[in-house]
Amino acid sequence: MLAALLVASPWASAAHAEEGMWTMDNLPVKQMQAQYGFTPSADWIKRVTQSSARLALGCSASFVSGDGLVMTNHHCANECLSELSGASHNYMQDGYTSAAQAREPKCPAMELDRLDTISDVTPRMNAALAGKHGADYTRAQQAAESSIEKSCVGGDATLWRCDVVTLYHGGRTALYRYRRYQDVRLVFAPDQNAAFFGGDPDNFNFPRYDLDVTFLRAYDNGHPAHTQFFPFDPAGPKDGQLVFTSGNPGSTSREEPVAQLQLLRDLELPSTYGYLSTLDGILWEYGRTGASAAQDAQDEVFGVENSLKVYTGWLQTLADPSMLAAKQKAEDSLRQWIDADPQRKNQYGDPWATLAPSLVAERRLFVPYVMLEGTRAPRGFAGDLFGYAKMLVRGAAERAKPDADRLSEYHDAKLPAIEAQLGSSAPVHPNLERTLLAFSLTRLRQSLGADDAAVKTILGKQSPEEMSTHLVNFTNLGDAKVRMQLWHGGQAAIDKSTDPMIVLARTVEPLARSLRDQWDNQVKAPQREASEALARARFARAGTSVYPDATFTQRLSYGTVKGWDENGHQVPAFTRFSGLYDRATGSDPFKLTKPWLAAKSKLDLDTPFDFASTNDIIGGNSGSPVIDAKGHAVGLIFDGNIHSLGGDFTYDGSQNRAVSVDTTALLAALKTVYRNQALADELVSGHLGGHAGAAGKS
Repeated sequence: MLAALLVASPWASAAHAEEGMWTMDNLPVKQMQAQYGFTPSADWIKRVTQSSARLALGCSASFVSGDGLVMTNHHCANECLSELSGASHNYMQDGYTSAAQAREPKCPAMELDRLDTISDVTPRMNAALAGKHGADYTRAQQAAESSIEKSCVGGDATLWRCDVVTLYHGGRTALYRYRRYQDVRLVFAPDQNAAFFGGDPDNFNFPRYDLDVTFLRAYDNGHPAHTQFFPFDPAGPKDGQLVFTSGNPGSTSREEPVAQLQLLRDLELPSTYGYLSTLDGILWEYGRTGASAAQDAQDEVFGVENSLKVYTGWLQTLADPSMLAAKQKAEDSLRQWIDADPQRKNQYGDPWATLAPSLVAERRLFVPYVMLEGTRAPRGFAGDLFGYAKMLVRGAAERAKPDADRLSEYHDAKLPAIEAQLGSSAPVHPNLERTLLAFSLTRLRQSLGADDAAVKTILGKQSPEEMSTHLVNFTNLGDAKVRMQLWHGGQAAIDKSTDPMIVLARTVEPLARSLRDQWDNQVKAPQREASEALARARFARAGTSVYPDATFTQRLSYGTVKGWDENGHQVPAFTRFSGLYDRATGSDPFKLTKPWLAAKSKLDLDTPFDFASTNDIIGGNSGSPVIDAKGHAVGLIFDGNIHSLGGDFTYDGSQNRAVSVDTTALLAALKTVYRNQALADELVSGHLGGHAGAAGKS
C-alpha cells in the first residue's frame, strides 16, 4: 500500500523542491540557482536539448557520440529486437552485438526525433478557437493545427516532424519542431536476463541490478548522423550529487480536476486492468505452446505485465482519500477566487459547469468508443494486421480531404510516420495474431452485448475464434508490399479490395468514425474549453512559473542521487556488482548467463551498478539520460521505485525515486562481460573508432 501522498499540483501552495517536469523554454533557473548554486546557460540548455531524443513509439533516448550513437533502454528497443529475431536467433532474449558499424541492421519502423525548436503559437490557436464549441471547436482546432504544422515542415515532412502541443491543458499551445531520423540501426543489446534481471518481482522496486540498455545509431543519407551529444563520464555520479534527466514523460494528470480523476478511477482504470489481466493469462497459455510462440509473444508479454503494475499503482494512489481531498481543497480555493470577483467570474465563467456534461458523455461513450475506435487496451480489434487495415481504410478517406479537414493524425506533416509503419519489414506472427484478435473480439462481444447492432454487424453468425482464423488465414496485409500498394492506390484501391481484413475495417469504419466524432465533440472539446479557462485563472492568480502536465515532449527534471527511508530502514542510493551475484539464484528471473558468470572474477565487485535519485519522472522517461551539471552522461533512467507509480498524479519527494544504470557499470559490462571494446572506446572518446574529438560539438 502506498504511503500517504502529498499534493503536487501546479496550483498547490508550495511544490516540493525537486518536483517538476519543466519545458526546455521555461526552466526554473532561479530555483536551481537558489537550491544548488547552478545556473544553466543558454549554451547548456541548447546542448542538452539537441543531445536528447525520443523514440516516436514512446520512449526517450540520447546521443552519446558525435557519430549518431544513441543510448536508450533495452525494453524500449524490445520491438526492434523481436522484429530482427528469427528462427535461429532471439536478439531480445540473447542480446546482440554488431560485428562492425557497416553491418548494423536497421530497426523496422523505428523513428527517432531530436528537438530543434519550440515556438509559442498560443495567440494563433486562441484566435482560431474563440467562440467555438463542440463540433465547430473540433473543426477549428484541426484546421489551425494543419496550417501551423504544414508551414513548419516547409514541404519536407521526411526531414522535419512538427507537432502542435497543448500545454497546461489549453492554457498554452506550443509548436515543437523535430529533426526526424527514420533510419535507426541496432548496435548493441545485452541479454534479457541482464537487462531485466529480477523480472516482474523486481519491477518498480529497489535495490535493482539491471543493465537495461540498448545502443542504436541514427543514420542520415546512409551515413552515421553527426550530432550534438552527451560525453560519457566513466566515473558515474556520487551520492548527493545534483543530476538532471532530459526525457519525454508521456502524460500526467496533476492538473486535471478531481471529477476527471474520479472518473478515471471508477471507469477507465478498472476496465483497462481487467482487460489486461485476462490478456496476461491468454499470453501465458500461448507462450507455453512452444519456444517459437514464447519468442513471438515476448514483447507483448513484457508490455502487458509492466502496464498491470503501473495501473495497480494508479488505482492505489487514486484510492487514497487524503490525496484527492488535498486536490479538492486546492480546486475549491481556485473556484472561490474566481467567484469572489464579478470581473473574474465574467472572464473565466464556470469551467466546472462546462466540464460536467462532458463527463456524462464520457461515461456513456467510453465502452463503445474504446471497443470500436480504441487503439490501446481495452479494444475490440487487437493485433498488427487489423491495425494496418484500419490505417489504410481511414488513411484513404482522410487523404482525400483538404488537409485542414482531416483528423490531426492524418495531416500531411504526420504521414511519413504512418508510411514507415505500413512499409515496415517487421514480421507478422499469424498464430499470435489469431490469438489476440479472437480474444479482443470476445471482449467486444462481452462488453457491448451479443444483441448489440455493431456486434451483429461485425461478427454475423461467426464466433470470435472462427472470424479471427478466417481473417488471419486469408489476409495479405502481412506483406509490406501489399500494404504500400493499397496506400498508394488510395480510395479506389481500398474500395476494390477483397482482402478480408480490409473488408472488416471498411465495415467497422462508419461505426468507429461516428464514435470518434462524438468523443471529440462531446468529450474532448468541452474538456479542453474547461481546462483552458482553469489554466488562465491559475496563471492570473499564481503566475506562469509552473510546469505543465507531461505531453510526451522534452522536459528537464533536476534532483539529487539519494536513497530513502522505507518503514524505518534506510535504502542506500547505489547497488553494486556484488549484490547482483548475491541475488542470483540460477533460476529465472534471477538467472545470470554464462558471460556474466565467467566475468565475475574479472570484475571489480564494488563497482556501482544502479542508483536512485529524486528526479521527477513517469512513463515515457524510460531511456532518458541522467546528466551532471557539466552536461556529461552519468546514468540511464530505466525505472522508478514503487512509490513513483503515483507520480502521474502527485510527487512525494521523500519517497519518489527514479532508478538508473550507472555509466560505470555500463562501461565495465561492455569491456569485461560482453568484450565490446570498440563500443566502450566510442563512448569514452565520443567518436567512432575511438579517436578523441571535441566532445559535444556538432
